[in-house]
Amino acid sequence: MTSFNYVPLVELTRGPIVECIHYGAYAVVDAQNRVVQSAGDPEIVTYLRSSAKPFQVLAFVEAGGVDAFHLTERELAVMCASHHGTDEHVKVIQGIHKKIGISESDLMCGIHPPSDPLTAERMLKNGEPFTPIRHNCSGKHTGMLALCKLKGFPTEDYLDPQHPAQKLILDTFSQVTGVPREHIILGTDGCSAPVFAVPLHAAAWAFAQLADPSALPEPRQSALRRIFRAMTSNPDMIAGPSAFDTDLMLTGNGKILSKGGAEGYQALAVLPGAFGKDSPALGICLKISDGDQAEIGTKAYPMQVAHAASGRARTLASIEILRRLGALDAAQLIQLAAYAPRPLYNWRHLEIGEIRPAE
Repeated sequence: MTSFNYVPLVELTRGPIVECIHYGAYAVVDAQNRVVQSAGDPEIVTYLRSSAKPFQVLAFVEAGGVDAFHLTERELAVMCASHHGTDEHVKVIQGIHKKIGISESDLMCGIHPPSDPLTAERMLKNGEPFTPIRHNCSGKHTGMLALCKLKGFPTEDYLDPQHPAQKLILDTFSQVTGVPREHIILGTDGCSAPVFAVPLHAAAWAFAQLADPSALPEPRQSALRRIFRAMTSNPDMIAGPSAFDTDLMLTGNGKILSKGGAEGYQALAVLPGAFGKDSPALGICLKISDGDQAEIGTKAYPMQVAHAASGRARTLASIEILRRLGALDAAQLIQLAAYAPRPLYNWRHLEIGEIRPAE
């Protein structure tokens, strides 16, 4: 990738001058695969990272896995999540493990502290060990293992790109993005699972179909509707307290699906009619070229560093795109003020500049 593929999207000021500029690109695509709006090059090829999770569980859902294992909407939602490792997230994932017949020891996602600071602080204080189930991708890995159990695949090497589960997941992702599987660039995610790189435009089309799969055959149509409903009805499962994806979906009242990924990636799916009677379903995919920067200090936890996938530029750019499309009204924008253009403060809470869309 070269720098001219990207354009200024977000800038930060200090005093009278612009001190920092975040470059990026995005594509807004409808369910008919038409680019409605874009900035930078919508054909930039980049990894979706965790934004791919709704489609990594799709093969399991359309194969009847939710009903076969009697999973709840909350259990399906956490399979699509970058959850923050709260006790509630752990409880829901443990419920899935019991239903599908696996244990935490089967997870190959690795270990990191919970992304929820209060949970992490409590665990450190009490000497509770961090384990794989607290990993933000443990729900996704549970979904991959559930697919193995459903199909009778081996579970020991479920992350191998040549494993039948991963081949099925890749085929499904290829179909919803319209990118031939041989043209999808594979990498290894932070959780050790295969991760996919496709053009922003192609990924945005997949999210547009997630919002409106009416042109697709069954069982894909019903599976996509089920995933959309599970995620938007259970936003606390998708991320956690004071997290962008959770806050945006709570404010969106079931009409906007939000799924962020690492290194400045963000994906959104907007239902038909969300910003007017005849407004189309839209998929939106955004990439901040520098990987974005986690914002220090949040309203809820002023002395904490925000979750790695909650960068300052990605969230502001997402709100600005939705505002320009008319997908958020004035009251919703007020509710999302923490992610909108706003003053910047230092550690003494002195206003020293602002973060705003780049003109």
